[in-house]
Amino acid sequence: MLKITFMGAGSTVFARNVLGDVMSTEALRRCEIALYDIDPVRLEESNRILCTINRNINESRAVIKTYLGVEQRKEALRGATFVVNAIQVGGYEPCTVIDFEIPKKYGLRQTIADTLGIGGIMRGLRTIPVMEEFVRDMEEVCPDALFMNYTNPMGILTGYISRYSNIRNVGLCHSVQICSERLLQALGMEDKLEGRIEQIAGINHMAWLLSIRDKDGNDLYPEIRSRAKQKNATEKHGDMVRFDYIDKLGYYCTESSEHNAEYNPFYIKSRYPELIDQFNIPLDEYPRRCIKQIKGWKEQSEALLGDSQLGHKRTREYASYIMEAVVTNVPFQIGGNVLNTGHLIEDFPEHACVEVPCLVNNTGIHPTYVGHLPPVLAAMNMTNINTQLLTIEAARTRKREDILRAVMLDPHTAAELSIDDMKKMVDELIEAHGPYMAMYQ
Repeated sequence: MLKITFMGAGSTVFARNVLGDVMSTEALRRCEIALYDIDPVRLEESNRILCTINRNINESRAVIKTYLGVEQRKEALRGATFVVNAIQVGGYEPCTVIDFEIPKKYGLRQTIADTLGIGGIMRGLRTIPVMEEFVRDMEEVCPDALFMNYTNPMGILTGYISRYSNIRNVGLCHSVQICSERLLQALGMEDKLEGRIEQIAGINHMAWLLSIRDKDGNDLYPEIRSRAKQKNATEKHGDMVRFDYIDKLGYYCTESSEHNAEYNPFYIKSRYPELIDQFNIPLDEYPRRCIKQIKGWKEQSEALLGDSQLGHKRTREYASYIMEAVVTNVPFQIGGNVLNTGHLIEDFPEHACVEVPCLVNNTGIHPTYVGHLPPVLAAMNMTNINTQLLTIEAARTRKREDILRAVMLDPHTAAELSIDDMKKMVDELIEAHGPYMAMYQ
């Protein structure tokens, strides 16, 4: 029987979406689902919700089992065909709070802090040791499994696992699927959605909409550039940073403006506080979301756990479509995060993690060649890739001096702090994270 293991199953809403998708897909319905987490309460909540969905939409054809804690991890993975990873090491408290509050003492402000910047670096460094344990277990008990990573920082985590394990893997993010759709809707160009032709490539959270044409082959970028500039000039809205990218760089990118505000040295600057209002940048956005989600889950969980009629409609998350393509050998295209092996994007080193179109079939994930990016886009990506590669190196060596080098090359941090303050901040963060980062000496 096909076995699907979900690591971090206490991420109940996301587990519900991915595994509900599985149970909504004919080729996947008869499977064993292994739910793994270290939180017994959230694990049991996910189990109850998924069992209800299994009964209501799948005639209980899936066999669902739970595995709690490190002691049961290897059994959760044993014999898996697919492994989905959605862990968050350290959670909102204490780790996310630490990643925001300590840098703030040094005058370093952030919005999301899960992909790049000091927050992304710390998150990557405390997550890699845990994920490394996962893949070592997989190499022993399910060496042929396909590992699908949804955890951020995507470029750092997927890059590390791809270089230092033998497990087949791909990094997945929903921002590719919704990129051009949200852009056209925001600009009042919904009539151009159907049949559009596009190419997206770059790195996770900063992959570029390189081209977009309507169903008749007409280039939509001239109209997009004109409308985006006009919108930024005449109204406040939630995507002003990316629209400024269109104006200054010529192209739109995949992840949100609140994310991209902190991936560069341009918008969050202590000497220019007026930029925060000018570009409508939501500082400390991720902690607010976490607080809202935690509160919302307490209310939502009661409703979901008590809903005996709970169903599910297949979402656009890639995971179930990848599994279906592998099982049926009916090809499917995704935007996947993979190593730049063979210089898929010519401008980047081979050991960089890139986000490119990939074809999926019964032999796995097959990235496509992109070639060169426009020079300014490649340069923007490289400022992030530099930090990603140095963070990966720090995770490999476990040396604080290598962590500092990654921080020194981070665009936003370098624009704000002195090296001495960076070092003090890194030391303070490592100490505050305690056991989560005790391996870094």
